[in-house]
Amino acid sequence: MTKVLIIGAGCSGFTTAKRLKDEAIPFDCFEMSDRIGGVWAYNNPNGLSAAYASLHIDTSKWRLQFEDFPCPTDWPDFPHHSLLNQYFNDYVDHFGLRPLIRFNSAVERIWQEGADWFADVKANGETSRHGPYTHVAVCNGHHWSPNIPEIPGSFNGHEMHARDYRTPFEPVDLRGKTVVVVGLGNTAVDIASELGQRALGTRLIVSARRGVWVLPKYLNGKPMDKTPLPAWVPLWLKRRLGASAVRRAVGNMEDYGLPTPDHQPLEAHPTVSSEFLLRCGNGDIEVKPIVTQKDGDHLVFADGSREKVDALIYATGYKLNFPFISEQDAPVRDNHLPLFKRMVQADPRLHGLWFMGLAQPLPTLVNFAEQQSKLFAACLSGRYALPAPAEMQKIILADEAMHKGHYYASARHTIQVDFDAYCHDLKEEIARGAKRALPRAA
Repeated sequence: MTKVLIIGAGCSGFTTAKRLKDEAIPFDCFEMSDRIGGVWAYNNPNGLSAAYASLHIDTSKWRLQFEDFPCPTDWPDFPHHSLLNQYFNDYVDHFGLRPLIRFNSAVERIWQEGADWFADVKANGETSRHGPYTHVAVCNGHHWSPNIPEIPGSFNGHEMHARDYRTPFEPVDLRGKTVVVVGLGNTAVDIASELGQRALGTRLIVSARRGVWVLPKYLNGKPMDKTPLPAWVPLWLKRRLGASAVRRAVGNMEDYGLPTPDHQPLEAHPTVSSEFLLRCGNGDIEVKPIVTQKDGDHLVFADGSREKVDALIYATGYKLNFPFISEQDAPVRDNHLPLFKRMVQADPRLHGLWFMGLAQPLPTLVNFAEQQSKLFAACLSGRYALPAPAEMQKIILADEAMHKGHYYASARHTIQVDFDAYCHDLKEEIARGAKRALPRAA
């Protein structure tokens, strides 16, 4: 009898649970916290939420909403994290999922015995064994394990990863201080824009390893992602048209005092902000090259300059991390785990181990696993069959070349996909898998 273990109750976990509930497929869903929402649950007691008080999602409400549970019509275009978290909770309650989630239950280890999977789960201070399960859905997310660069020397000031930043006053009061934010991704420019406000009296320096293109949230008065091109439009053409639109909208990055990008627009995961370029142009934010050394209360930069600094914030992204899975079962190399359709490995021994939401899709991750769960549920019910392992491996390589080949080589782009192209292909793959399943059914 099919039974699934779901690890985590963030947006990937609870949308997977909803799909299985609809298909009457039994499952156990374990969530280490006392609430759903994962990183979007501000000050989540599990200590892993990366949400800061001023955070607004960079994806418009039209692109992040779930298929069968639209966003409230009175929402702003780019909702605050509190609205998104409430939306998640409303979804869970609307579909009767909350009683099916076991809270304060951390999966410590999963392993395989024969074809079955088992789990050690810690709850109320005690660890117990659960299983057997025919399948595992790993939904623990990938924005919680900080990536912190190694910089020689030691620093006397306050050091933290952006995951721990909450406000200009928490966890440390940064008013009137000299602060260096390392990175030029979305979180980096958000935090820099907030701390760069003159009223705070903060001297804000952004340390950038390379130049990036900063995209506006709006184009011609509308959210940039609201009216995407059809999914059948070739990716190269979509990117070319998008790059042209970006250049017209923002001009040259050097005009804002930023380093010249070494790539074209959309050849990197986009940094989106309608405020950052303005603050750079206003002189509220200084930009320096990468930090090369820590020296007491000073930092040394690649151009040889030294600055006395009070706080260092690493907005340098996250690492793929599955602490409950053996390295043999999830062999992450260079922040990359090769997966068929970003879901399952080609090795037949591991066809019971599925990863949901393990991608960096443009424009949104919120409803990504909701789409993936269609294939997952079809496979569990016997309506879909995976290709042969050798064919899976070929498809993995072809898909990665299509989705990632356009981007410069970086750990930031190891799980990059285009949401619309992915979903279009996913629908076709489900149809192909249905044909493969017919001989088995017969």
